[in-house]
Amino acid sequence: MTLQTLLEDPHVTISYDHSNDWLYVNWHGDQDFASVQQGGSDILRLLRQQRCHKVLNDNALVTSMWSDAAEWAGKEWFPAMTAVGLQYFAWVYSPNLYSRLSTDLTLQFAVGNPIVATFDDIETAQAWLKQM
Repeated sequence: MTLQTLLEDPHVTISYDHSNDWLYVNWHGDQDFASVQQGGSDILRLLRQQRCHKVLNDNALVTSMWSDAAEWAGKEWFPAMTAVGLQYFAWVYSPNLYSRLSTDLTLQFAVGNPIVATFDDIETAQAWLKQM
């Protein structure tokens, strides 16, 4: 990955991968409704700015449950990302069981038509996203 950091804050780092033309989103630490909503808004803004259609969303370093944001993410954030051009979203699970459950809950709420796939490791997620 050839990454250009676009945003770095205590909960998320968002980079543009020039070689693959996607956003790489690296979430880290404890997450809650406010951090997920802020990070999601930043992703939406940068997705529009970079005019790319793919996101590699890495939760491997997330250490907490954030299920209070699941409905917002599924019903509002995913449709908003689709509206600005998102087509493919590769989501790397956290090893934290409660974070994994939050991801699954978000996908149960998800509306819109991006193709979303979940993965246990970043290498498999990257390989899938490259094929899309």
